[in-house]
Amino acid sequence: MQARLAAKDLACRRGDSLLFRGLSLECDSGAAVHVTGANGVGKSSLIRILAGLLRPFAGTVETVGGIGLVDERLALDEALPLGKALAFWETLDGCRDAGRAMELLDLANLLDVPVRFLSTGQRKRAALARLLNRNCPIWLLDEPLNGLDTEAQKAFEALIAQHCQGGGIAIVASHQPIALPSPRAIALAEFAA
Repeated sequence: MQARLAAKDLACRRGDSLLFRGLSLECDSGAAVHVTGANGVGKSSLIRILAGLLRPFAGTVETVGGIGLVDERLALDEALPLGKALAFWETLDGCRDAGRAMELLDLANLLDVPVRFLSTGQRKRAALARLLNRNCPIWLLDEPLNGLDTEAQKAFEALIAQHCQGGGIAIVASHQPIALPSPRAIALAEFAA
């Protein structure tokens, strides 16, 4: 799995506030980065900039490899049962082993439950299943452990480690501690404007 993500001199402005500036980052296959900071310092904005969903106020981002994003937005049809909602994306994403994600994330017994009835933790596990099914080398994860119980957190940390060991990149924005393989830490407060 070939992957690369490079950001140079990023700055982020939201409204009249400059959240951060001068942030540079280089990640090659196998890299894990933990972005930390208090609420409102720009962790989610940074993830969205790296994903190409938000334009930086300054700086550039270059990537090699597909990007998978998990944030607070669940890209699943709320009216559909979970199995059908995931199947829609599995067809588009060319998923070959959807059962693996269901098993790893303990979702098999929820396939007939409409997405709108899933708990916060179940919704997060469903988003992670979709990420696994996409088979993309760059993972951008915004508060991925929110809503997960201790067992699910450990399982997801193991999946991140496996992803990085296989040559993938994981960039995790979280105020919570998270076990990452050989992580580089970026404290956004150090780049405050």
